Amino acid sequence: MESFEKVRARVSKGSTITVGRNVYSVPSRLIGEQVHVRVYAEHLEVWYAQQKVEVLARLRGRGQHRINYRHVITWLVRKPGAFAHYRYRSNLFPTSRFRMAYDLLEEAMPSRAAKEYLNILHLAAVESETAVDDVLRVLVDTDQAVSFEVVEAMVARRMALPRPTEIAVDPVALEVYDDLLEHDGPAEERRAEV
Repeated sequence: MESFEKVRARVSKGSTITVGRNVYSVPSRLIGEQVHVRVYAEHLEVWYAQQKVEVLARLRGRGQHRINYRHVITWLVRKPGAFAHYRYRSNLFPTSRFRMAYDLLEEAMPSRAAKEYLNILHLAAVESETAVDDVLRVLVDTDQAVSFEVVEAMVARRMALPRPTEIAVDPVALEVYDDLLEHDGPAEERRAEV
């Protein structure tokens, strides 16, 4: 017996498919195509032209969505005006620093914020999300202006970025605990009073 259910789905112009009343993103090159989806208990496999193109974690319930920004960033960069009203916009902030960077861009340059942010997000998809996130951390923590040109230059230089704030913890003096064990502690005094 097969351990999965087969479903056919057409990829929408938004690069999404609907399976079990939940929405999932797939690579944008599949827009307009019909794909076969194997629905397993914990994941989905998306097949196109007899090749597995994507494995997605299965959503529980109905009316939920899982959008991977890497699937939709290419067409969003071409149409930055769509970002403001994009239904799944909250999924386009991989970390809280990306959201903070977008908010700073909106304050500094409201008319160009979406375009700048989408270019930064595209850089994260093409280069390295971790590298871009580290650059954004430095820019936000040091109150520097955020822009695509600055982020791109810092990522391209692969410059050594300062580490996140390091916390120094003093070593614990274990002698204090030894003294508690050797002498009558507060727990023994309470028992003696009773």
